[in-house]
Amino acid sequence: MNAKHQPLFDEVQIGRLTLPNRFAMAPMGPLGLGDADGGWNQRGIDYYTERAKGGTGLIITGVTFVDNEVEEHGMPNVPSPTYNPVQFVRTSREMTERIHAYGSKIWLQMSGGFGRVTIPTNLGEYPPVAPSPIMHRWLDKVCRELTVEEIHTIVKRFGEGAYNAKRAGFDGVEIHAVHEGYLIDQFAISFFNHRTDEYGGPLENRLRFAREIVEEIHEKCGRDFVVALRYSPKSFIKDYRVGALPGEEFEEKGRDLEEGVEAAKLLVEYGYDCLDVDVGSYDAWWWSHPPMYQKKGLYIPYAKLVKENVSVPVICAGRMDDPNLAVKAVEDGACDIVSLGRPLLADPDYVSKLRAGKADSIRPCLSCQEGCMGRIQEYSALNCAVNPACCRERAARLVPALRPKKVLVIGGGPAGCEAARVLALRGHKPVLIEANAQLGGNLLPGGAPEFKEDDLALARWYAHELDELGVDVRLNTRADEKLIDNENADAVIFATGSRPKTLPMEGGNIYPAEDMLLDKADPGKATVIIGGGLVGCETALWLAKKGVKVTIVEALGKLLAVNGPLCHANSEMLEALIPFNGIEVRCNTTVKAVEQGKAILSSEDGECAVDADSVILCVGYRAEKSLYDACKNRLSEVRLIGDANNVSNIMYAIWDAYEVASTL
Repeated sequence: MNAKHQPLFDEVQIGRLTLPNRFAMAPMGPLGLGDADGGWNQRGIDYYTERAKGGTGLIITGVTFVDNEVEEHGMPNVPSPTYNPVQFVRTSREMTERIHAYGSKIWLQMSGGFGRVTIPTNLGEYPPVAPSPIMHRWLDKVCRELTVEEIHTIVKRFGEGAYNAKRAGFDGVEIHAVHEGYLIDQFAISFFNHRTDEYGGPLENRLRFAREIVEEIHEKCGRDFVVALRYSPKSFIKDYRVGALPGEEFEEKGRDLEEGVEAAKLLVEYGYDCLDVDVGSYDAWWWSHPPMYQKKGLYIPYAKLVKENVSVPVICAGRMDDPNLAVKAVEDGACDIVSLGRPLLADPDYVSKLRAGKADSIRPCLSCQEGCMGRIQEYSALNCAVNPACCRERAARLVPALRPKKVLVIGGGPAGCEAARVLALRGHKPVLIEANAQLGGNLLPGGAPEFKEDDLALARWYAHELDELGVDVRLNTRADEKLIDNENADAVIFATGSRPKTLPMEGGNIYPAEDMLLDKADPGKATVIIGGGLVGCETALWLAKKGVKVTIVEALGKLLAVNGPLCHANSEMLEALIPFNGIEVRCNTTVKAVEQGKAILSSEDGECAVDADSVILCVGYRAEKSLYDACKNRLSEVRLIGDANNVSNIMYAIWDAYEVASTL
């Protein structure tokens, strides 16, 4: 172990519960991990057990619902400790016993409901509910106000759920709760809570729901059973459905820090044993689910403020994957426990690798949210972009090859690297051919902006892993038919990637985005970017931060109209950052010509000229498979993967490679 990381492996006391180290697995929605009867399916049991096996001291499950009547959650959406207690206890018991075998502890996260922020794909037949008749976050619907009787029903269900969790072997529960604008948080925030009864008005009344929950659990489970609370001391709400950006001056409509500190004190006074701190809300959900455009450790200042004002342990999440940052947060008194969510999706062995002094072997999280929050939002499925085995640990477990083969892998981008890695782990003998001097492919230009640093980290990780596995990697080597014939491989995998599309346009200083990102071209003082997709917007943001005047020209009616980030927290933050950083956007517009430092733009309003020392093409990519086409009919075993097969993104390049290489 690196000596400076030692504090992260100290034991931590929460109530009467002792954790073996300072690492917790942050709660993430267990979509796809529940069975039809309200318990855990085998995928869910294996998923959490794998993170305990990897050394994580505390596992906090994703959200489970204690109520399925006041707010309907179409089963089997996620597990429920009250829907079918026998099935829940039976399946949970298997999971908690396996997790305890590795010395880890586990809490069940329980929710009273989502209220106005229920994701439409998860919404049942009934109207969404809320503390008051307010607008739903996503739908143009007014929510139905909860009755006092319904509140009491939900409180009672929390007690029943916690009792069942205790029977099932959980070491505590975390209430999903006074954070992120979920139902109980909506009660706590005056912007959403317009009630005039005992659950509205003064802060103590707005926190009554949360208070009655912890009191009910203590009544049912005893005071020694740990009850933690997920808590956001600040909401970053400018208005309904409008969130604030980092560094933006605005009037807080949600919970401000002054009330956040006061509420934290009250919640601890009510009996909560631990506060699990984040910030944000679904109206500003790029804080609650931070994309790569947010800085690392973004919750640390808020956790420290809470820690300075309460007497219970504090957990801090929020892009905490840098162990040096985590150590500093602990030593500075910002938190007692470091919570890793997406980093543990990417690498379940994060903690064990860090303990062993093998930080270079930790697979990095990209904060892309393609496999996790994006798929939860769109498909009700939790996965990971860079770890294809996440949430399917048993089904995707690698099986040693019965007959090792020599496999030629053409291309050293993410697809080729993943294929070579998986092949080597299974006992095959991969030979990786890469034309350039460095592995990574499109990760290298994609990782040029400082907010995409983890793309470069992923390229370094692949280089490290392939070296550790002894893979024959041949850089600066261009594959051709002769090379393929001479290698006499048993199988050939083509991962030749994609090339930037071009436009039939004349004029000087016209470059593909790749050239600009790799510093092969100078943008000048002003540039026009053709294409408002993900590459165009991220390149624009990167250049604007460097002081370049940027104009995005998009032929369609809006930015990110096609192939944008799957997770709306990413796309909405990126869209908001464009005007915030002074980037001009011209939609329904094309570039007609480039001449003498000007770009001539054409739209239905006519033509105009804008300054353009350079023009950057961000108009998509075209699969590069010419070598595959030349060879495919004379090779006995051949596969085409990644962008060469279907131009998409990093996730599908890695997933396709894993699928093919795991079965070859």
